[in-house]
Amino acid sequence: MTINLAECLRGVRTAAIAGHVNPDGDCIGSCMGLYLYLRDNFPDIQADVYMQKPREVFYYIEDLDKVRTECDAEKKYDLLILLDISSRDRIGVAGPYLETAGAVLCLDHHVTNQGKYTWFCNRPEASSASEVVFDCLEPEKISRACAAALYTGIVHDTGVFQYSNTSPKTMRTAAVLMEKGINFSRIVDESFYQKTYVQNQIMGRTLMESIMLMEGRCIVGIVRQKEMRFYGLNPSDMDGIVSQLRNTIGVETAIFLYELKPQTFKVSLRSKEIVDVSRIASVFGGGGHVRAAGCTMEGTPYDVINNITPYIERQMKDWEEEHERNS
Repeated sequence: MTINLAECLRGVRTAAIAGHVNPDGDCIGSCMGLYLYLRDNFPDIQADVYMQKPREVFYYIEDLDKVRTECDAEKKYDLLILLDISSRDRIGVAGPYLETAGAVLCLDHHVTNQGKYTWFCNRPEASSASEVVFDCLEPEKISRACAAALYTGIVHDTGVFQYSNTSPKTMRTAAVLMEKGINFSRIVDESFYQKTYVQNQIMGRTLMESIMLMEGRCIVGIVRQKEMRFYGLNPSDMDGIVSQLRNTIGVETAIFLYELKPQTFKVSLRSKEIVDVSRIASVFGGGGHVRAAGCTMEGTPYDVINNITPYIERQMKDWEEEHERNS
């Protein structure tokens, strides 16, 4: 199922495009990709992108410096477009426009998204919100700048095409974008692999101090506020740590916690083949994908771990029992 974008844009003169809090590569790529497509093909529509300030590694994306980081309470938009936003409380800086916009379009790929909007397209089988956006566009009207943004989103949510959400269709989509003449190797190197010195420091420290549980099937990494202050870090600097934890040989599930405020932690969950982490995250008010999800939890790190691990153990045991019955 895809959305007829032209129908959604009929009569629209102003549009706000909103990304989620702490925008990642897919959020940035999908928002900017759609913005650039509207800029190039719908010149009569004034479109603005709203999200927290993106990290500097993404500044090869055209017009990224035009992103608005604060909403104007007096401004009214004909259409609010939500991208890569799994629930209303994740809208971030554009949240107030949800109540004032004339209509709302949501394009997403989170299995836990049960939102109700004027137009709603949620495709959990898609690799990324950027892939969902691509399917709503006319490929021949996609510029090189738009293609670079969408390719960025796909690269980030697939881990450079290595995660299980990568499908043959994802690869065909990437091929179409590459044919637009984008510098795909630069996009991968600069936005995905390249880290600042302090990002490498905190990743190294987290790996060094990580904890192995369940006979090596689960790994846990923790970053406290005092460590973030010491290194001068913010939440966006935590990108990539949970995925590196998951890459540990023998690990099925990785848990990464970083402290938002005293005794409150952002929890990121990743799995390889067995555990549906979206089910676990939803128990604690979060959501996401089968192999990548998150939530926010309160308590000590050990409270958080002790609350989450029984759900991982249950799924692992169920899988093992099912595997034995079928073998």
